[in-house]
Amino acid sequence: MTIARLHEVFLDSPLVSTDTRKIQKNSIFFALKGANFNGNSFASEALAKGARYAVVDEPEFAVTDQIVLVDDVLKTLQELATVHRNHCAAKIIALTGSNGKTTTKELIHSVLSKNYKTIATKGNLNNHIGVPLTLLTIQPETEIAVVEMGANHQKEIAFLSNLAQPDFGYITNFGKAHIEGFGSEEGVIKGKSELYDYLTSHQKSVFLNADDPIQLEKLAPYIAKYGFSQHLRQFYKIEFLGANPFVELQVEGMTIQTQLIGSYNFTNCCAAIVMGKYFNVPLVKIKEALESYKPENNRSQLITKNGHQIILDAYNANPTSMQAALENLKAMQVPSKLAILGDMFELGDTAAREHQQIADLAANMHFTRVLLVGENFYKTTTDLPKFASFEQLATFLKEHPLVPGNLLIKGSRGMALERVLDVL
Repeated sequence: MTIARLHEVFLDSPLVSTDTRKIQKNSIFFALKGANFNGNSFASEALAKGARYAVVDEPEFAVTDQIVLVDDVLKTLQELATVHRNHCAAKIIALTGSNGKTTTKELIHSVLSKNYKTIATKGNLNNHIGVPLTLLTIQPETEIAVVEMGANHQKEIAFLSNLAQPDFGYITNFGKAHIEGFGSEEGVIKGKSELYDYLTSHQKSVFLNADDPIQLEKLAPYIAKYGFSQHLRQFYKIEFLGANPFVELQVEGMTIQTQLIGSYNFTNCCAAIVMGKYFNVPLVKIKEALESYKPENNRSQLITKNGHQIILDAYNANPTSMQAALENLKAMQVPSKLAILGDMFELGDTAAREHQQIADLAANMHFTRVLLVGENFYKTTTDLPKFASFEQLATFLKEHPLVPGNLLIKGSRGMALERVLDVL
């Protein structure tokens, strides 16, 4: 079956499944492979559960006419997504960066949905599988699709850009994320900038934070750019009013009070605002969208429990976001400031240095209490209490309950620090 024919089948029943535990009736099941599974072996099961077709790449599993044999299932999924992207009229906004991608994506989606039929990447399905799955959710009536792109190596954003072929793009920032894969901070900048490379080489439009010197320099000669700034008059002005704890900003004389914690969320809001303005969403609707958005999934959530005002930011962490979170806690005008910080992953050879720097930074901020947890933090030289494992931390917290206060909980996803909530 050719890609063109497969796309015709898809259009007749535009549903895709990759997990037999979540089969959708009349969907096309793509038998993807993983480190510990071979999707080919589930093809017949997928059909039995209601899939219309199954796509496999091992001949011994192509046992019926409903099982389509291809050279590579993943490549076929990706090619189908690109064909579908070009079949549809929707405009594609691509989004990448070291921090804030998912929150920014949700804010953009919230704003643009006020005037347009808009879809966006679900959760953080932003890799070589997630991006094609997102593109395949574009419907004939979809006007704008916001596609999040993640990467931990160079050439990944270039690949995803060629796959999605975006009309617009935005990079949230360049930070110390996935250093192990990118090799260095310079490698991060080069890797994330592959989105700029695609957009500029195809004469597409770029949104930028003009107060970020890296973005400003990289896009200096490019004409089709639309940016925001607090200081540069040639860009759309948005003023940061504060974050104690929620971000408040002003644009065109209108004050917007969000439910987002931390000054680091200011630029995320700005990106959504400037895109809303570009697409002619009325400012009053932009305000409604931003003020009604409430973060979830362990991303800067504000939770009250047992006298604590908790900033739960346990979805992910890297040195850049960790520093921003600590500086935000320091700036808060509250009497008691507590922090539980977990290890940051994918830092490669820089892990020891980066964890030491965060430990030193936290110690010098003189918070009421700071607790460090994880093998990397345990190896630091510091007077702060530190624990090699979450279990050790949990035992300590049960024996020495924290005095109620404003508590920041932040660490990489693998640390699962939301478990602290069950211990408090």
